[in-house]
Formats: sequence, structure tokens, C-alpha cells
Amino acid sequence: MNFLAALAEHEFLRVVVVAGLLSAVGCGVVGSLVVVKRITFMAGGIAHAALGGMGVAQLLGGSPLAGATLAACLAALLVGWISHRARQREDMLIGAIWAVGMAVGLIAIAHTPGYGSELMSYLLGNLLMVTHGQVVLMGVLDIAMLLALALLWRPLTATVFDEEFARVRGLPTLALNLGLLVLIALAVVVLVQAVGLVLVMALLTLPAATALLGARSIGRVMLAAAFIAALEILGGLALAYETDSPAGAVIVLGAAAVYLAGLWLRRPAAQRQSETRRASSR
Repeated sequence: MNFLAALAEHEFLRVVVVAGLLSAVGCGVVGSLVVVKRITFMAGGIAHAALGGMGVAQLLGGSPLAGATLAACLAALLVGWISHRARQREDMLIGAIWAVGMAVGLIAIAHTPGYGSELMSYLLGNLLMVTHGQVVLMGVLDIAMLLALALLWRPLTATVFDEEFARVRGLPTLALNLGLLVLIALAVVVLVQAVGLVLVMALLTLPAATALLGARSIGRVMLAAAFIAALEILGGLALAYETDSPAGAVIVLGAAAVYLAGLWLRRPAAQRQSETRRASSR
């Protein structure tokens, strides 16, 4: 049975597709800001700190995704404060948060009664096992991200593109940067079910980087990145189903292939433009 036939027959696959499309929203909206502002390392620290929240939450009998949300948001605020106060030690401290979050999560997994298969699925990704409740949470987080972005659009984009200019204009750049990092935290929680914490940074950055090859305004980059991510996630799901492969890994490899193809297609056009400029300047 091929993927389309299975999609028509099985409800759980339709739930998976909805979860994938919700993940694409986070890729497009937040991933574009991460790539433009060049804060992938910060986003990585936030993402891996979330594992600690998952492990502690499950150890205490709570929801791993709720624990991930709380831990990721706290890590985002801590990373933002560190970045503002201690720039000379920023990389080291963010790396420490990254490592400590992973260590706390792994220890909690080890001490959780029984085998922590659910937590391991969050670490490695298992989109095919997503539940209705998780899809609802993903939808709520997407709505929260979009509402926050709509409310903060002008000052946030000004800070992303030129923080010094935004500060001179009197904008609260620290608060805006912290808000951006919290948005990243929410996006990480949305994406963690799709590809897992190990691969989440690839899906957060590759579709946006691909969109930046063609689009120019940040709004168009977000729309293009969300569309590209949706195609990559759906295509990866279909290929993973047909080949019985891990969905998250297939999706990320597909995203990398699309980005490389975009670079290859863009290079001849750039060369032609350069040649045209040189000819016109003579």
C-alpha cells in the first residue's frame, strides 16, 4: 500500500500530516528570524535544554511536552540575559546550558521507572507516533507564536536586522530579544515531535536558508520557508513510509538536499548577473 492510499485509509496518518503542517509553521516563522539574526547556536542551547524539562516532568509524573515548554522558555530567558550581560563569555555559557540540559534529561530518563521510550522518541523524533493531544498543543503553540509576532512585528524585525539602530530609536531591544528567544523555545517544542531534539536545528534553519536564496523581504522569506518546510515534511513522511525509515532523519536529509539544490540552481544566475554588471560598467 502506497502512502496516499494509506493516508486515505488510516486516521493516524492524517493526524501525522496535520502535525507535520503545524511544524512547518514554526520552521517558516521562527526559523527565518533565527537564520537572519544568525543565532543558531543560541537556538541550539535552548533546544537541548528542553530535554532536561522533559526528563524531570516525566520523572515527576507530568507531561514531557509541558516540561519541555517550561524548560525551553526558562533557558531562552537565561540565554538572553547571558548574551546581554556577558558577551565575552557568551559561547561558553550557552554551551554549558546546552550540556547541562542534556545531562539532566539523560539522568532523569535513567531514573524514570521502566524504559523511557517516550523520552527517547523526543530525543530522536517519531512523528508517526504523534497523538491528538500533542497536535492540539502544537496548534496552540503555533497560534501563540503568530499572535506574538503580529503584536511585535515592527519593533522585532527592526531589532533583528539592526539592533544598534533599534536601540538608538529607543526600542526595548533586551525585551525584544528575550521575546524572540521565547518564540524560538515555543518553536522547538512544536518541532521536537517531528524530528527530535537531535535534528531540530536542521529543520529550524534549512527551510529558512533555502527561502533566503530567492526571497528578499522577511515576510516573504517566512511564507516561502513555511511552504518549503511543509513540502519537505510531507515528502519526507511519504518516503519514510515507503522505505520503512525514521521519518525525522528522512525529513532532515530531504531539507538538506533541497537547500543544496537551491544553491546549485542559484549559482549560474548569480554568475550571469555578475557578468551583466561587468559588461554594463565598461
